[in-house]
Amino acid sequence: MSDFIALWPGAASAYSREVDLLIGAFTVLIVALSAPVFILIVVFATKYRRGKPANRRHAPDRNVWLEVSWTLVPFLLLIGFYIWSTHLFAGLYHPPAEALEIDVIAKQWMWKFRHPEGQGEINELHVPAGEPVRLVMASQDVVHSLFVPALRLKQDVVPGRYTSMWFTADTPGTYRLACAEFCGADHSVMGGSVVVMEPADYARWLEETGTDRTLAAEGAVLFRQRGCSGCHDPASTVHAPDLAGLYMRPVPLESGGTVIADAQYLRDSILLPQAQIAAGYPPIMPTFANVLDEEEVLKLVAYIQSLKGGKERQ
Repeated sequence: MSDFIALWPGAASAYSREVDLLIGAFTVLIVALSAPVFILIVVFATKYRRGKPANRRHAPDRNVWLEVSWTLVPFLLLIGFYIWSTHLFAGLYHPPAEALEIDVIAKQWMWKFRHPEGQGEINELHVPAGEPVRLVMASQDVVHSLFVPALRLKQDVVPGRYTSMWFTADTPGTYRLACAEFCGADHSVMGGSVVVMEPADYARWLEETGTDRTLAAEGAVLFRQRGCSGCHDPASTVHAPDLAGLYMRPVPLESGGTVIADAQYLRDSILLPQAQIAAGYPPIMPTFANVLDEEEVLKLVAYIQSLKGGKERQ
């Protein structure tokens, strides 16, 4: 496909090209199955428009194998397309472990991107070509939806939780991104672009853009400014969970269950500390739901993930 068809932009990844192939092949199948029906309707309507006596003295001849084949063959073809499309869909939820992780905050009416080294962007996202990229997204206000037509990807961004999507863009260029969920008066202008660069150019862009601190380093500063270290510091006299190595570790709960301390759990523990209370600790942590914005929560989560003993972000 090419950009001369306005509603069908060019493909910027192997995944988008496979989606195009799936759509094209399925369209051919549907036309092949339905065209004979419509053609015969026209033929018979024309041929027998004035009516014709039917000979009913003998039962019509039946070809069982013919009838079975025109039922079974389309059925098997549709099953094949189901398996193909399911494989494509399932792949969206299994990003490579080495994927570059970029945080995204959606708010009326802009997209904010934060790279692991701390570089920030608004309504423009730079990514390296040929390398997997995973976007971890949160909304500051209402439901948004990040849509990149050239990648054939769209993911809702919902308040109160993290959502993610990943891709490997292999064709350098600038591609449109948009919000595909009505989000208020200026929804139509909530857009931007994805800039796919050669790895060397991307590395140069990171260096030229520069930043004073990484996201985790900014989170460390915020951790102290908001008083979190007063309870969670190992030297604190307050009985609170030790955060070192907490990320992706099983956490026993007061309710008797167990939860994995992933990014969503860390976020909920900051904003809704009474929802899942860790076993053996008093429920004394205040909520920061109306104190921190989504960007500050991302910084704190990144800091906790980076503490000694923690695992890589998943």
